[in-house]
Amino acid sequence: MTQSAPKFKRILLKLSGEALMGADAYGINRQTISEIVAEIKGVVDLGVQVGVVIGGGNIFRGVAPAATGMDRAQADYMGMLATVMNGLALHDAMRAAGMVSRVQSALNIEQVVEPYIRGKAIRYLEQGRTVIFAAGTGNPFFTTDTAAALRGAEIGAEIVLKATKVDGIYTADPKKDPAATRYDRISFNEAIAQNLAVMDATAFALCRDQQLPINVFSIFKPGALKRVVLGENEGTLVYC
Repeated sequence: MTQSAPKFKRILLKLSGEALMGADAYGINRQTISEIVAEIKGVVDLGVQVGVVIGGGNIFRGVAPAATGMDRAQADYMGMLATVMNGLALHDAMRAAGMVSRVQSALNIEQVVEPYIRGKAIRYLEQGRTVIFAAGTGNPFFTTDTAAALRGAEIGAEIVLKATKVDGIYTADPKKDPAATRYDRISFNEAIAQNLAVMDATAFALCRDQQLPINVFSIFKPGALKRVVLGENEGTLVYC
């Protein structure tokens, strides 16, 4: 029987920058970001508190050739600034959809966005506002996947939802191997041992240690986010 009430009260959604590109080579596709926001609004309207960690690959991809040979830390800071740009775009799309959201950045850019303050973020969530976490962890050498695991643990999220272009975790790349099959469930230890690259090992290990499950699903599958929140069998659940 399909649940009529959300299974989770508070979630952390990890959204890649590439998801915002749509079919474009880089940048932000306005139609795509509007559709993603509509999916998020659908779960917010159920009373679910939503935090979003946004990536920056769609913007950084356009400048990546210039970053070749650049100091790694410098390139990572450029990537963090790209996530702030995406956070602002997501915030604006949410405003247009009638949502109330706030952008918090791990880098201090107070003329543009609020600094990340854990207590303030939690208070916003309790008020029904969607909080967009930008600039990753604020430190080089850490991915936005790790930022999602960290923010999820900090705000007391019950689950991290990893939005991707595919509908879960497969035994192999389904684009290259037609015989690849999707896992409905897989443990953290199995995912790490099999080197499944859906999230980096640091993020997996942090979620495992904090007993914070991850659900990997396709953000481009209409209604998938809502089905995950309602506890239906959607995507792949990574459990402790």
